[in-house]
Amino acid sequence: MHIPDGYLSPATCAVGYAVAVPMVAVAARRVENVVKTRQVPTLAMLSAASFLVMMFNIPIPDGTTAHAVGGALIAVLLGPWAALIAVAVALAFQALLFGDGGVLAFGVNVFNMGVVLPFVAYGIYRLLARGSTLTSWRRVAATAVGGYVGLNAAAICVGIELGIQPDLFHDASGTPLYSPYHLSQALPAMLFAHLLIAGIAEGALAGGVVAYLQRANVPLLQVNNAGVPVDAADNAAPKPKLRPVAVALSVMAALVLLTPLGLLAPGGAFGEDSPADLDLSDLGLSTVPTGLAKYAGFWNHTLLGDYGFSDGSHPNIGYLLSAAVGIIVVGAAVYLVASGLRMLGSRRWSGARTEPTRSPADTGA
Repeated sequence: MHIPDGYLSPATCAVGYAVAVPMVAVAARRVENVVKTRQVPTLAMLSAASFLVMMFNIPIPDGTTAHAVGGALIAVLLGPWAALIAVAVALAFQALLFGDGGVLAFGVNVFNMGVVLPFVAYGIYRLLARGSTLTSWRRVAATAVGGYVGLNAAAICVGIELGIQPDLFHDASGTPLYSPYHLSQALPAMLFAHLLIAGIAEGALAGGVVAYLQRANVPLLQVNNAGVPVDAADNAAPKPKLRPVAVALSVMAALVLLTPLGLLAPGGAFGEDSPADLDLSDLGLSTVPTGLAKYAGFWNHTLLGDYGFSDGSHPNIGYLLSAAVGIIVVGAAVYLVASGLRMLGSRRWSGARTEPTRSPADTGA
């Protein structure tokens, strides 16, 4: 779902930024509830985990690949606004450091994976889990269904965004200038991959983690579910047998070591081919669309392009290095951003408490 540069017109990219930037700004204010409860390390770790999850490509029967995002899990645990911040930071560094997703298309990618996915997933979760206790199986099922629906909602948006380009932006002969895929091609391709495979992966990831937390770390489930009873008897949250941080770090380390498995999936994701890899005859084109050719190389300052070394050597080592660099950079960036928001919020809350009350004489009344 990482739309590269060149597949969307500059006008479409501008609309994406016009939507994404205000949403991120609002998220920075709304996420204060999370940072006030000292969940900054958790947010940073979940953002890094989202980055890792997106490196695991899953083969699709039509010869393409897809992946989960992790946005649904973050939305359930810390709220959809926190998920927007976490996913947006992960997408930013994927584009800048690894060339995964476009810089011009960044706003559209944030809208799809950072807004649509977590907000739809969270809405479904709240609807299905209403009235249940934190340790109820309904919470697990609601999280899984929310992840599945949320990812497919984002996939629908990608299919529409790619599919409308040929009709909106073409030359005098009708040849597409940007995405060569019409709506009748893009939408079914995106839905096939995500309804069949990626949506299940997103739902299973989110539901599986919530099921684990119900037994190991109920306090984390309480962060975004204040006042919800733990179980039918309203017992206090059980103390975890293992330190949650130790478990999380162990899982992250295992994910890093397993990231080269993402290289085993043949083919690439639909709509992410470079101009040189397009099958022009199959698309009914004689040349690469001019806009796609022009903007495809807009950002060429990647550190580890395509998650590997520039000469293509030692792909497994390059993938491992990319995973390690990614989780450090993304985790540190989210930690710094959230810590800054907490400091600003603390000053604002402190100022509100200490502001003197004005008398009628002071106001001229």
